[in-house]
Amino acid sequence: MKREQKHETDYIKKYQDEGYTSNYLFENGCLLDSETKYAYQPDEIYIVAHHRYEGMSDPDDMSILYIIETKDQKKGTHLLGYGPTADLDEAEFFKDIPKANYAKNADISELT
Repeated sequence: MKREQKHETDYIKKYQDEGYTSNYLFENGCLLDSETKYAYQPDEIYIVAHHRYEGMSDPDDMSILYIIETKDQKKGTHLLGYGPTADLDEAEFFKDIPKANYAKNADISELT
């Protein structure tokens, strides 16, 4: 029987095991690699997958986990909060990623 994954941490671990080990932070209008400190622009980001979550006990606890590959072949994850407490600049950054940079089946919701 397949175990249903419900939490962001389950997916982060799964993707880390698959080589998505870089961590990205949103800072000063860019997505920053936490290790190299390289600041990526939206057109340098490719979205392999994304998973949406809503907190069971708090509907305002909403997030999107992005699985990312970059123009320089780095692979990692970024967790974005959304809803009433979202960072609007961060949300705009992800809206500015060209649609062509999203994998055909990037929206994965069957396990969330």
